[in-house]
Amino acid sequence: MASIQSTSMATPELSALTNLISHSASSQPLSASTVQILHNLQHQHLWTSIQIHDLKDPNLRASALGAELATIPSEDQTAPRYLISGIPPHRVYTHPDEQLYLLERGLREEDIELDRMFVLPTVKNQPWSLRKMTSVFDALPDQVDIQAEEASMNDGDETNDGASGEKKAKLVEYYEYRKKARLTKEWGGKRLLLAMVDRGMGGDGTVVYYVVQEGAVKPRQN
Repeated sequence: MASIQSTSMATPELSALTNLISHSASSQPLSASTVQILHNLQHQHLWTSIQIHDLKDPNLRASALGAELATIPSEDQTAPRYLISGIPPHRVYTHPDEQLYLLERGLREEDIELDRMFVLPTVKNQPWSLRKMTSVFDALPDQVDIQAEEASMNDGDETNDGASGEKKAKLVEYYEYRKKARLTKEWGGKRLLLAMVDRGMGGDGTVVYYVVQEGAVKPRQN
């Protein structure tokens, strides 16, 4: 009579993302999703200089992963709490008027220093309202990463070593005009990326990003 041998299945190791969430965030779904989206931005979309900001901090000071990702009060489970900021590997959005400005001066988007962008972590089917979105835009600074922007202007010679003197002059003119255009919102108001992760029943953890802008958006002409 043939004997039956039993084999034990080894428990699979936790993924790098699961370990990151377990050690860096609380069990609250919003803080865990923030870390998951940060991981997605860094490793799948190759963002750099990534930071997490607490929306309850009026100065939006960068917080470290871990203790700063505090437990969210139970009555505030669906309210936005955290923002992520970072520098993408390429431009995510260009306002039509800014695009026209670049075309008229023979500049390409590749010639321009990349901006720091804010990302709002959300979960699929998370309740939202205009009041909540407005509170997020109110928390954003009027000028994103001014120091980095000024550095890009001062270091233009290093960044564009191969550019002609005429092109360098056009870039300096562009950066100066961009500062004014952002103050007057000529090139649109504040904008961010809305990151939505599918973590529901049967969800595969896919993250989708949407460009969200404050106020009315000028239609793009073809």
